[in-house]
Amino acid sequence: MNRKLIANAFGWTRTSAGRIAACVAIGAGAIAWQHVASAEQAVRIPAPVQDEKAGAAHTETAVFAGGCFWGVQGVYEHVKGVQQVASGYTGGAASTAQYETVSDGETGHAESVRITYDPTQITYGRLLQIFFSVAHNPTQLNYQGPDHGTQYRSAVFPQNAEQRAIAQAYIAQLGKAKVFNAPIVTKIEDFKGFYPAEQYHQNYLVLHPDSPYIAINDLPKITYLKQMFPDLYRSDPVLLKASAS
Repeated sequence: MNRKLIANAFGWTRTSAGRIAACVAIGAGAIAWQHVASAEQAVRIPAPVQDEKAGAAHTETAVFAGGCFWGVQGVYEHVKGVQQVASGYTGGAASTAQYETVSDGETGHAESVRITYDPTQITYGRLLQIFFSVAHNPTQLNYQGPDHGTQYRSAVFPQNAEQRAIAQAYIAQLGKAKVFNAPIVTKIEDFKGFYPAEQYHQNYLVLHPDSPYIAINDLPKITYLKQMFPDLYRSDPVLLKASAS
């Protein structure tokens, strides 16, 4: 069951930011959500053996998909060295990059995040370490927690050959180490473009911490990030500005 179907069961839709905010205030909704949502447990994993080489550049981009973009964006907004994080759609055509359409699960898009970061402060490999250990569960095929469908798949979209090599090597490393209780299903996919999601989806975790969905599924990830990566955790999240695209 995905968030859209759950929302419809309560008589509201995700197409209106106002209706989303209204639901947060309904205490009964929190009880109902508890029957369909549960927080994923973080897993301590080793850092990647292979990582990007140091360079002069201070701005690079990473694109990951790991279930609902609300939580994944929220995690990376709390990571030092990250300059900006946007929620959006990756994997399909520009013409279908719209929430209601993507929610049908037939567009090829995945809910994803575009992370702009400073590689002199945090590397691509370390971003992947957070992705696999805290941001989502890489052993779940086409779903994360209560959200089901290919739009919630686990995927990495390399921006260049070096990122692809790092991701491939790290997945192999983690598989060999058997740090998870099931095989990693994360796919490394060709990057076809990133399309920012609607504005009401941006910074959702930070703006709606009392939302039942966020409280149950995503806020625990922030706690795990702080506990497992204290050297990378930042308490003041870097928020996406409304004008960013």
